[in-house]
Amino acid sequence: MGWRNTSNKVAWVAFGMLAIAIGLYPLAYLVMDPDMGLLASKSDALLADTAWNVAFYGHISFGGVALLTGWTQFSKALRRKYLLWHRRLGKVYLAAVLVSGACGVYLSFFATGGWQAGLGFFLLGVFWIGFTLLAYGAVIRRDFRQHGRWMVYSYAACFAAVALRIWMPILILVFGEFLLAYRVVAWLCWVPNLIFAYFWVKRRGLSLG
Repeated sequence: MGWRNTSNKVAWVAFGMLAIAIGLYPLAYLVMDPDMGLLASKSDALLADTAWNVAFYGHISFGGVALLTGWTQFSKALRRKYLLWHRRLGKVYLAAVLVSGACGVYLSFFATGGWQAGLGFFLLGVFWIGFTLLAYGAVIRRDFRQHGRWMVYSYAACFAAVALRIWMPILILVFGEFLLAYRVVAWLCWVPNLIFAYFWVKRRGLSLG
């Protein structure tokens, strides 16, 4: 059983490193040329729109906070040892999801790739907020088993930010174009995550413990 414990620790460390790396990614926009990355696909009129900019930077900034705070919540040892911090970070995660998710839903109406990508990101935002509110409601009722279940789904949706950046270069190589790849990744970045979360929850009996 030692090899299994070791592999679990390695997987958890890799999981954390990816969450941290992408969680800090929004800082790149402080120094990034506006003509690079996703912003390069946006029109000048949209880039000059105040509401869109507030939503865009709100989405990536608070999404980064959610990634950075959420992954620590999945360590049983950390939860037991630092229960107060677990609760505090949970509140930070909740606030970050509500802001980032709401901004993401708004941005989905302006998504690169048209309605196909927009619908994918819209549903992602709705599910992310929904799962998180269900997790919060469960902990208010002190139903920690259900809280654990919904938090797995919530962070699976949150981890779409990581999956998107893993899948995107692969899809561009496969399809040979950005727009088609982006339409596909709008779904591929989160649907498999939720499928994985379903089997994870089922295996754990609706509990993280």
